Amino acid sequence: MYFEQNHNFEPGDVVYVLYRNPHAQDVAQVQEAAVVENPDQPGELSLFMYDTYYPLDEEIAVFPTEVEAMRAYNYHFGEDGNLYG
Repeated sequence: MYFEQNHNFEPGDVVYVLYRNPHAQDVAQVQEAAVVENPDQPGELSLFMYDTYYPLDEEIAVFPTEVEAMRAYNYHFGEDGNLYG
């Protein structure tokens, strides 16, 4: 998806991600997450949301602002949230 590679995320940053519900793949939303140090990989950063650590990599669409995340969400999923157009 999208990863803001030119942005230098630091522990404590609040970011916004496009998150698909793992139990209902037709449900997506913009979710706030925290950038934290990965407790299992010292020196690496992770995203923390829903009491879970996620890798901070190209597999998750990460945006520095909610406005940018909503713009991407609306572009990919439509303003009404319909994943299929």
